[in-house]
Amino acid sequence: MPAGEAEAYWRGAAEAVAAGDILLWAILDDDGPVGTIQLHPVGKPNGAHRAEVAKLMVHPRARGRGLAKQLMAVAEQAARDLGRRLLVLDTVEGGVADGLYRRLGWTEAGRIPDFALKSGGGSEATVVFWKAI
Repeated sequence: MPAGEAEAYWRGAAEAVAAGDILLWAILDDDGPVGTIQLHPVGKPNGAHRAEVAKLMVHPRARGRGLAKQLMAVAEQAARDLGRRLLVLDTVEGGVADGLYRRLGWTEAGRIPDFALKSGGGSEATVVFWKAI
């Protein structure tokens, strides 16, 4: 992703966090951020019981330390604290996160082809998961 697009995304995310529309956590080390996750509570009346988990990311220098699992636990607890009992997320088909979510008790709902555009051109499928908490 070009730096300008990434910066615009994170500025928008910061505004949504400030507005209370998104909850965001980050793990930092001495060199800066090494992990992040977002929780997007659904604001629609028929979705007041659910939330979406988004942007779980762990920097390559910090992988293998269990940070993704820790971040997921924080997001799930926050969802419980908000009275949410159903979580959903999507991830790139065949990616590392696919296996993580399965190990953490998430259930695959299905696949959507041609879902996300790749920065180098083309597109890729996503896998949608859900979890009752």
